[in-house]
This record gives sequence, structure tokens and C-alpha cells, in this order.
Amino acid sequence: MSLPSVELRALLDATLAHYEDRAAAFWAVTRDHDVTQNRSALLAALGPGGPWTILDVGCGPGRDLKAFSELGHRAIGVEGAGRFVAMAQAYSNCEVWQQDFLELDLPQGRFDGIYANASLFHVPRQSLPLVLARLHAALRADGVFFASNPRGTGEEGYRDGRYAVLYDWPSWRSLVAAAGFAPVSHYYRPGDVPVAQAQWIASVWRKI
Repeated sequence: MSLPSVELRALLDATLAHYEDRAAAFWAVTRDHDVTQNRSALLAALGPGGPWTILDVGCGPGRDLKAFSELGHRAIGVEGAGRFVAMAQAYSNCEVWQQDFLELDLPQGRFDGIYANASLFHVPRQSLPLVLARLHAALRADGVFFASNPRGTGEEGYRDGRYAVLYDWPSWRSLVAAAGFAPVSHYYRPGDVPVAQAQWIASVWRKI
């Protein structure tokens, strides 16, 4: 059964409040987390050339914004938590827009790549098709979309104070393909454990 918009708003607001209250602690834990593999997966799919214009969706305190910028790309963040917006601007020196997933207002066809690392799993399942449609519209023709999400078997609800949806690969593939993306590749993280034990699914897509 679909939730009314007021309940969806409450779910997302609770998750944003969780991050607002723990912004400094979250940054301390994630600042040095190595996701070079994920950034490289997006850039590899974009191919030679550039510099590229990249939208970091749910950019948090700005770790990956800064990394993309230091590689010479134009990186722009979008983030719902106000404290993260300020932190990301200060840390990365990049432009950051304060928008949450239920109210995305993105310029159409502006971005070469969209990078959503550990963010889209906070979108309630019923709202994900609309979010993906807005990301699709924001990409240029043949643009590349990267996403990394925690792995599960369809669980949806609060986990550690944050709303989360945990997808398996077939379910995630179906949802993203339905939004107009063609799969390029996917892999599991961390890569040093058997696939059955890997807790994250990373995937790369091309706009069609």
C-alpha cells in the first residue's frame, strides 16, 4: 500500500534529522573511507576526455566532491541535510545545492555523470521511480549514472535511526532499467570477501 505524501515527508525528515544531529561523528567515520573504486567506475564509463560535469547526489560532507574536483572535473553536490551542505562547501570548495530526494529540482541535460554513493537507499521504495526519473532527465544524452547501496532482500524500514531500503541485484536492476538506463556493469563491495558476504552492490548505468 502506498504511503501518503505527508508520511513520506516524515520518513525523510527523520532520516535527515538523524544526520543533522550526528554530522560531525559521521564525518569522522567516513572521511577516510576509500571509495576510489566507485569514483573510478563512473569515470571509466564516461571514457576519455573531459573534464566532466558530475552531480554528487547525497554528497554528505563532501569527500567525493573534493576528490572529483581534484581530478579536474566540475563537481556539484546536492544534499538534504543543512549541516552537510555547509561542511561540503567548506571542505570541497564546490557548489552544493540543498535539496532532498522528495523535492529534487535539477537542470535538465546538464550533467555528464551522476554519482550516488550510499544515498539512494534512503528513498522509500514507492518514491524511487520518480527520483530516478529526475536523475535521468538531469543527465545529458548517453550520460552515466553510478549508484552504490547496501545489499539486502527487500527489507524496508528504519535501521539505526535512518529509513532504508535494501535491494538485491535483480530488484535494483529492474527499477533502474525501468527508469530508462542500460546496465554497464555491477560489482560487490568489499571485494576481498566472497560475493555472498559482500554488503554493498555498486552499479554503473548509461542513459538511453
